[in-house]
Amino acid sequence: MNLDSLAAELRGFVGITRKKQIGNVLRYFPIKSDKIMASFGEDAAVIDNGDEVLLLAADGIWSRLMEVDAEWAGYCAVLVNVHDIAAMGGTSLAMVDVLSVDSEEIGDAVLKGLQKGIEKFGVPIIGGHLHPDTPYSALDVAILGKARKSSVILSSTARPGDVVVAAADLDGSLHPRFAINFDTTSFKESDVLLRQLGAMPELGDRGLVTAGKDISNPGLLGTLGMLLETSGAGAVVDMEKIFLPAGVDMSAWLKVYPGMGFVVTCRPENSEEVQKVFRRRGLESAEIGRVTEERKLIMQAGSQSVTLFDFARDCITGID
Repeated sequence: MNLDSLAAELRGFVGITRKKQIGNVLRYFPIKSDKIMASFGEDAAVIDNGDEVLLLAADGIWSRLMEVDAEWAGYCAVLVNVHDIAAMGGTSLAMVDVLSVDSEEIGDAVLKGLQKGIEKFGVPIIGGHLHPDTPYSALDVAILGKARKSSVILSSTARPGDVVVAAADLDGSLHPRFAINFDTTSFKESDVLLRQLGAMPELGDRGLVTAGKDISNPGLLGTLGMLLETSGAGAVVDMEKIFLPAGVDMSAWLKVYPGMGFVVTCRPENSEEVQKVFRRRGLESAEIGRVTEERKLIMQAGSQSVTLFDFARDCITGID
């Protein structure tokens, strides 16, 4: 494993580089409500609602995915949203969508995908907006969830001395026409998927983790980098502890959106129990690193050590 070349690949990976504009938009959206407990940089905004919180998130589907497989894009729109709510320790309630299509064929394919996602995860779409005649095709979905206030998992609260635990379902395959998607969910029964998603709410209810995110388009290390950036911390990752699906090499694995995956931080004494929760719910899990005070994400393998991101000068989202 050549860490220098791997680091260069990841820094230039479009799943990571596309995130850099996020920080630039924050100045346009000042938040003045005392009800908002957490917002930008989290997988979902956290809204005070008494003993509970409401969780609100939205995802827009990448145009490249729409062009390659519109039905899969519709399905993924549900998948990524329910992941966002689960990653916060919450339960999904309902979604709304905005669908713009330039042909009836694409529209039908997207709707079939959305329907499949709804059936898999049991979260309804209850409204939205349709543009049936645009010169382009686009899909955006927003989701509402809830959680107990004491169970919320933020991604901005990792601290030096924590350890990093990764979890993912390895029973799947790369999408044949979109190799940065690893599908582990489309062929599984709903009860299996809901059990896997329930890992994060359990960890939140039991207070076992200090921070967490679902592994999204930036991949495992890109997602960890986002968590560290908003937490004002760094980490050292032992690359030899990262698990891989059969037939997928390290470079490819670190650039995929896994069908079901999370990265969390926890106190060292809770690491074993965190891994047990993930494994009991059908996800492979391993402790892969430790959180540091130095604001760098460092990859190590044997005698090799390479800085992937130095947050003193690098940014993934620009949110810190």
